[in-house]
Amino acid sequence: MESKVSRRLTEKVAEEVCEHIYAPRLARDFRTVFGYMSDLNQAHVLMLARCGLISPQAAKALAAGLLRMEADGPEVVELDPQREDSYFNFEAHLIKLIGTEAGGRMHIARSRNDLTSGIDRLRARDLLLDASQALLSVEEHALDGAFRFREVVMPGYTHLQPAQPISYGFYLAGVAQSLERDHGRLTDAWARTNISPLGAGALAGTTFAIDREAVARSLGFQGLVENALDAVATRDFGLEILSALTQIALGWSRVAQDYHVMVSHEFQTIEFPDRVTGTSSIMPQKKNPVVLEHLKGKAGHLLGLYVASATAVKGTHFTNTIDGNREGMRGVWEAGEETLRCLSLFDLIIATARPNAALMKRRVTEDFASATDLADLMVREADLSFREAHHVVGGVVRAAMDAGLAADGITTGMVDAAAQDQLGRSLGLPADRVRESLDPAASVAARLVPGGPAPDAVAQAVEAAQVRLENRRGVLARKRGDLQGAREELKRAMRELAA
Repeated sequence: MESKVSRRLTEKVAEEVCEHIYAPRLARDFRTVFGYMSDLNQAHVLMLARCGLISPQAAKALAAGLLRMEADGPEVVELDPQREDSYFNFEAHLIKLIGTEAGGRMHIARSRNDLTSGIDRLRARDLLLDASQALLSVEEHALDGAFRFREVVMPGYTHLQPAQPISYGFYLAGVAQSLERDHGRLTDAWARTNISPLGAGALAGTTFAIDREAVARSLGFQGLVENALDAVATRDFGLEILSALTQIALGWSRVAQDYHVMVSHEFQTIEFPDRVTGTSSIMPQKKNPVVLEHLKGKAGHLLGLYVASATAVKGTHFTNTIDGNREGMRGVWEAGEETLRCLSLFDLIIATARPNAALMKRRVTEDFASATDLADLMVREADLSFREAHHVVGGVVRAAMDAGLAADGITTGMVDAAAQDQLGRSLGLPADRVRESLDPAASVAARLVPGGPAPDAVAQAVEAAQVRLENRRGVLARKRGDLQGAREELKRAMRELAA
């Protein structure tokens, strides 16, 4: 049997090639890309008709056939791996509907190379919009929590050791700010994704007098990938998106790691409702943070997908290749699916986490997280250099620990004893000032510097961030609206052509 797609090939595709390459690819991709391919084929036919490259009769038949296929959906297309890929199967079904004379003209002035690149960009566009929308939801919940919990004082940690007093709201405001940067990376990728490779052909353009700009407009693209070779050789937009998704995953993994510690029996400073946890098959007392573990594991999965995709691309020639353009992009789609799932879970985690405010307050009161404030007091009121104050407070903390005292047990006598030991003189600081410097709530309230944890500073930061979030939500809505408008105009023009 001869090849079903080429008279150059005198044998049918080997069963092993069908079984291990074409059949799995068709099963995985055809339904997913069908809608994109329909739009792209319609835009191409519309351009061919308007440029006079096909007859009115052929244009009408093609338009009617494509609209019928779109209405029928991908389920009616009989997939045959002997036809290699999605396009040849799509074209074969169209020819079955309207005949070779008209159906065979759809592929004038193009190649599967620029067609596939175009489909990848259409698909990547939707992924960017969906991921951006999901990020906005997580950020919105983080900002909501930042405002509500801005007075819930807790220890801030460095090296997982108590460092300085902050608030749980301040922590969430930091998470929200990180998510805003993640959103910015996706926005940056949009400009390099939403440009059209169509008209590039196999790699050298075409001798037909096509209108590349018209096809781009019909599909909502904002411009062209001008160089025809670059248009088919490049999937750097995919790697850029995958890199941004990986960065998002690293961010949610770090937050999940924090929560994983805070929900532990030893910390117990964060609680999740039972509906977002699991249990043990043998230990009846268990409440397992399964969502947190899933998020951390999936971050590793996404990182692996990025490495795999970049590795697939790095050894390819700068032209159209299967390994670079197929395998390089496969990780993007898998990462996109996992990212959307994980952002939904991350949203759930941020929205449902509840701080144990009383325990947080006790921990930050008893530990020595306010030690820096005591040192600052010495700088302001005892005219010490900060390094001198650092040594004195270190001596105070050591003495308190040796005596089995928490931070709230430190007295002016202990301060003077440490100063005498370090400096050879007492400081004579008022007892109320020492107590106030060691009060974690006072420490947080005093940090009014922009970006600081004071409740008023957090409230101001949240208000500004919410304005920016609404602006980005508006930009997303306009992008979706622009694409929908272009698509509606394409459908109107196709119906007119088919009439």
